[in-house]
Amino acid sequence: MTPNPLDGIPRVSSIKILGVTVSNHLSVSEHVSSVISRCAQTIHALRILRSQGLCNEAMHRVYKSVILGKLLYAVSAGWGFSSIADRQRLQALLHRGIRSGLCSPETRTLTELAESIDDTLFERILHNPYHVMYHLLPPRRELSYNIRQRHHDRQLGPKHYLRSVAQSEFY
Repeated sequence: MTPNPLDGIPRVSSIKILGVTVSNHLSVSEHVSSVISRCAQTIHALRILRSQGLCNEAMHRVYKSVILGKLLYAVSAGWGFSSIADRQRLQALLHRGIRSGLCSPETRTLTELAESIDDTLFERILHNPYHVMYHLLPPRRELSYNIRQRHHDRQLGPKHYLRSVAQSEFY
């Protein structure tokens, strides 16, 4: 049941938070469309620069810093909410950049880049007890044997553990 709207405050179906647009259905499709639109404008500018004589190495650096920067901004927050179609649209933009010579052919896929960013974030949280998200980690594993190798020493418990931690922190 949704609450009644307040006088003078319009109800919206999406909100932009720190540059990321999220809909009331927790979809980032609107954000993906916006990013693709902005990247298309930048790609047009890069093509003009190439026609004016910008070398390939410089072109690849600019593409990596500008286009990939836009594609990967807040990827840890939104990648899980993105649909397969959204991911394919973003990957298609990257493939177009590779095909047109604006991007290095050795560039990894967006899925690989997103996973790498998530892994880096997890490692930073895991090894820094002063990180703002450190207290959300599960307790350390106390077992003396190791059947399956993991990149961490944390106890992976039932799903309700994470819900209980999240609820105790925010409610």
